[in-house]
Amino acid sequence: MFVDSHCHLDFPELAQDLPALLRAMADARVTHALCISVELKDWPRVHALALEHDHLYATAGVHPDYEDIEEPTVARLLELASRDKVVGIGETGLDYYRLQGDLGWQRDRFRTHIRAARECAKPLIIHTRSAAADTLALMRDERASEAGGVMHCFTETWEVASAAIDLGFHISFSGIVTFRNAVQLQEVARRVPLERMLIETDSPYLAPVPHRGKRNHPALVVHVAEAIAKLREVPVDVIAKATSDNFFRLFRIPPPSHAVPA
Repeated sequence: MFVDSHCHLDFPELAQDLPALLRAMADARVTHALCISVELKDWPRVHALALEHDHLYATAGVHPDYEDIEEPTVARLLELASRDKVVGIGETGLDYYRLQGDLGWQRDRFRTHIRAARECAKPLIIHTRSAAADTLALMRDERASEAGGVMHCFTETWEVASAAIDLGFHISFSGIVTFRNAVQLQEVARRVPLERMLIETDSPYLAPVPHRGKRNHPALVVHVAEAIAKLREVPVDVIAKATSDNFFRLFRIPPPSHAVPA
């Protein structure tokens, strides 16, 4: 079985076809998916998916790219995190690729998420792009290791991965690892300990080969596992089991003991 540890099923590109996408998940043996929050105003939509489907779960957080929106407070995040089937805080982090100028507000937002995660003892889902040094520095400064979590859609170097692992974090690989030119990332996928690895789609984005350029969805996480298995020269079931076990343990979700929900 497989698990998609990061997707956006509430986004319009996927929500309009949800029944078909859930059937595709079942057909592909993808037993669970984590629906990720990116903005407070849309959080009820994310949470509703988790409440309506036994095999879907939710997070609470605000993406670092979003400016001029309702800022989360520690108290607000804690209130959302207390709701049924909310298993993590994020996605949060730093992104210096899309935004320029004074990004102190982004760092403050990241600190807020880390503090909330520590207080509610739920893992962080961290996004970092062109900001690895500051991301790791803030994680250390705010004691993110006390919460743990995952570096989602990882695209950085082995040195960054190793530093995150030392802080108690998992490394999650998306469809990017299947891209022919992702040589550096593929080397990271060979080296990350299996007990610290997750897989994801980040759908509707970043569809893996052989679907690159098309709409992504949770069933396609199987291709991510297959690519990593090939890189590590192990059966795909080894990657499937390790990453699924890691997901259930990290997010404290009971593993399935029955067939995949339709």
